[in-house]
Amino acid sequence: MSDLTTTTTFDDSIFADRESEVRSYSRGWPTVFTTAKGSWLTDINGRRYLDFFGGAGALNYGHNNPAFKRALIDYLENDGITHGLDMNTVAKGEFLQSFTDRILLPRDLDYKVQFPGPTGTNAVESALKLARKVTGRTSIINFTNAFHGMTLGSLSVTGNSMKRAGAGIPLVHATPMPFDNYFDGVVEDFSWFERVLDDSGSGLNRPAAVIVETVQGEGGVNVARPEWLRALADLCTSRDILLIVDDVQMGCGRTGPFFSFEVAGIQPDIITLSKSIGGYGLPMALTLFKRELDVWEPGEHNGTFRGNNPAFVTAKAAVDTYWSDDTLEKETVAKGELIHQAFAGLCDQYPGISTRGRGMAQGLVFEDADKAGKVCSQAFDNGLLAETAGPSDEVVKLLPPLTTTTEELEQGLEILATATRDAVGR
Repeated sequence: MSDLTTTTTFDDSIFADRESEVRSYSRGWPTVFTTAKGSWLTDINGRRYLDFFGGAGALNYGHNNPAFKRALIDYLENDGITHGLDMNTVAKGEFLQSFTDRILLPRDLDYKVQFPGPTGTNAVESALKLARKVTGRTSIINFTNAFHGMTLGSLSVTGNSMKRAGAGIPLVHATPMPFDNYFDGVVEDFSWFERVLDDSGSGLNRPAAVIVETVQGEGGVNVARPEWLRALADLCTSRDILLIVDDVQMGCGRTGPFFSFEVAGIQPDIITLSKSIGGYGLPMALTLFKRELDVWEPGEHNGTFRGNNPAFVTAKAAVDTYWSDDTLEKETVAKGELIHQAFAGLCDQYPGISTRGRGMAQGLVFEDADKAGKVCSQAFDNGLLAETAGPSDEVVKLLPPLTTTTEELEQGLEILATATRDAVGR
């Protein structure tokens, strides 16, 4: 605990008085943060908080990673281009070369790279538009409990009813299918999907694409089995349907490998990346697609801030620093197992909770949804940031930076264990 405090030039009431009611995280974590380093944030009173939220997956490499910060400062001090649209710049070229050499080629992936705009929903929108343009079809298949973004196209393939209602208009041209284990193994995987695809009387238009998360983060840390993903990929190939993997939150090493689908041995037609691809928490997004799908006309999909050059600089630093070998991947898997074992111990100790996850995306699931919120609230009081997820906010979801040390993980897990004990009343 630090005794340092920060003098501010605003009244704390400015947030409630002036900022929109749409704000959310600030309600659950009612303090004013001022600095951050590694896996820690500090508020204006000098109190430190261990961060198991990780910018909702945008800070896989921690806050103010020194390797990225030095590269960014050097770039800015040398008057590097900040805003570049899709002009050719040194920063973009160096990122593309590093991404090609360290990410794509070692995985035998030959994807074209599109910079669609700096957020995950921009990447999803461009993926949906491209799939429709390539196939000439309009319908998209999505999955129960999916989350793909907050703009209209992304919302149309999102499952959460509250978020969908915010659109204010009907969300069309998307059909939900059950995600892996949605029926607890009672219904055979894809049996209904295959039947309606092949039945001329089903009324289902042949879709342009299927969009899927390999691990549904916002949906409650629902994990798709590798065999389920392979079966989905095979089904898409056999029916001439494009497969889109949304790796916005689970990519960039969150589950261990750089891409979350690598465990299944598949090669999606289209991939969306954002959040941690910028390395430093700077806005950046990529839409990757197989070379033969690049049918865009110049300027057909664009965005004013698609060329965020400072993000290219920190993205290259992230790729060069952490993806020249498999060290981070192995460490992430080991740390994920540490979290899983701690959660499994809580499940053995207390009734009404279970756990699921992959890598360093882990969830503690409460039958009584209110208890998940109580755990997160008490964890905050004890110096830890964690959020809830799932259709009823019944899951305590952990997305700590991948660079979090084992000692920090153990410290945070102890806070969560205490909060869980108090929440379940034992």
